[in-house]
Amino acid sequence: MALITSSKQTNKPQLRQSSKNVGFWEGQRLAKQRAYEKQAKKKKIKLADLCIFTQQLSSMLDAGLPLVSALTALEEQTEQPVFKIIIREVRSDVSTGTSFSEATKKFPRAFPNLFTSMVEAGEASGNLGGILGKVAAYFEASVRLAKKVKSALVYPAVVITLALVLVQVLLIFVIPVFKEMFEGFGKELPKFTQMVIDLSDFLKANIIFFIIGIVALVVAIKKIIVTPSGRRMKDKILRKAPVFGNLLQKIALSRFCRTYSILLTSGVPLLRSLEIVSNSSGNTFIEDACKDITRSVSQGGMLSEAVAENDYFTPSVKHMARAGEQTGNVEGMMNKIADFFDNEIDNIVAALTSLMEPVLIVFLGTVIGGLVIAMFLPIFNLAGAVS
Repeated sequence: MALITSSKQTNKPQLRQSSKNVGFWEGQRLAKQRAYEKQAKKKKIKLADLCIFTQQLSSMLDAGLPLVSALTALEEQTEQPVFKIIIREVRSDVSTGTSFSEATKKFPRAFPNLFTSMVEAGEASGNLGGILGKVAAYFEASVRLAKKVKSALVYPAVVITLALVLVQVLLIFVIPVFKEMFEGFGKELPKFTQMVIDLSDFLKANIIFFIIGIVALVVAIKKIIVTPSGRRMKDKILRKAPVFGNLLQKIALSRFCRTYSILLTSGVPLLRSLEIVSNSSGNTFIEDACKDITRSVSQGGMLSEAVAENDYFTPSVKHMARAGEQTGNVEGMMNKIADFFDNEIDNIVAALTSLMEPVLIVFLGTVIGGLVIAMFLPIFNLAGAVS
């Protein structure tokens, strides 16, 4: 009996400790859940995740699965916790009688205007699955284009950043060692070497202010470019940039034509389509063009006339818009010109990628080699004097 009693007394603290652990982890889980629920209204879902969601939803609806059941399945499959909560809320609203488009409008950061407008058109036409398939194809093309551009820009950005860091390390830690050695020569240093040593002294004495200045500059630029005037100034500067200005213009025009085409094809009204294109463009030139086209069409004008008067549109866009109106197939022509721009973008990105490596090698050789030459010039001069 004594042994049994002792065993029960020993197990009680273990049970209490186990229950405390369970309560702790449950509290942590609930806290995370509440945090995710707060983020649901503000969280911007990645376009790649939204593309997968749209593709799967379209496939399920085309297979005959009810909308609520499809959303339930997607909620269970989604691994992103905030997106899972958003899908759950949308499913809950739809199950109580709210339309799918109205339910998604409660999360404007997760579902862009293009998505909700296309859903409205799908609900009105009774072909929600088919239209979501078009949206998924559009999102997939956008993701593919973004990856191509990023792949062309990430490599040079990483190499240049590493080069700048290496130069800073050389100037702050390595050059002072050579400086102490040169002071023992008792002779005047070459001008190039003296310039490098002066730059090293300046950076070493002001490194903290230099770092603070760079951080402050980056923060200031980020705050400026989100303002209307800052966005306009940024787009003007980028448009004039060599090579990249032409690339970014073609990307903006491709997105304009593709979005406009898919909206018209899905039955979205013309003026509403222009509004969505403007809001989703992220480009002030396209926004201004959409305003001009809306004004012209509202007054009885033609799309091609407004496009022809805007110098941001290339001649190919102007000709295709005019041909589309003459044949009654504007959306088809816009889709073709978007394909044309996508091919040109692929060619430009491929050319940039192939040319970037030798350019970066020359850049690194010039910068690092220049520092090495600056440090060894006095040694070469001294050796020549001794000989």
